[in-house]
Amino acid sequence: MSFWMNTKLKCNICNTENYNIMNRKFIFIIVPILFFFQISFGQNREARQKIESARIALITERLGLTPEQAEKFWPVYNEYNIHRKNLVQEMQSARKNVDMDNMSEEQGKALMKLGLDVKERQLQLEKTYSDRLTEVISTKQMFSLRKAEDDFRRMIIQRLEDRKRQQMRRDQMINRREQLMKDKGNN
Repeated sequence: MSFWMNTKLKCNICNTENYNIMNRKFIFIIVPILFFFQISFGQNREARQKIESARIALITERLGLTPEQAEKFWPVYNEYNIHRKNLVQEMQSARKNVDMDNMSEEQGKALMKLGLDVKERQLQLEKTYSDRLTEVISTKQMFSLRKAEDDFRRMIIQRLEDRKRQQMRRDQMINRREQLMKDKGNN
């Protein structure tokens, strides 16, 4: 991941130089959120398939993959994503098994060691698959891939936040209506 954290390019959207592809805060925020989305959508196979189809379409369009590139790119990229998700799940599982408020010093050290080990493996995974992917796509396409991934994450987060706000508004309207009916019944 560190390869992408300090890389700077020209941003096509806002037309500025020195656009950071990915920053550390974003990674530490987005990984747990994506894990949550995975669990949330785990019950709904159709929703997961729609999200995956949208992700594939966005990446394919943004990278401008030729049919030959797409044929070679997607198996490698999907393999990379499986390994990446497994590492995230390993860390999440370890955290889940520890009561953070009551953990011992030993448990804390073990969890910290595991976290560092997972980060090292994530970096190695990133290096390995960056090399493999640049055999199939150009480096410019690699940078477009990272930007497309970030944009897709932001779109998903925005849609979920919008949905949450809509649900809160609906709940507030229902509560107001119930309160009005209750007040009307008391008069």
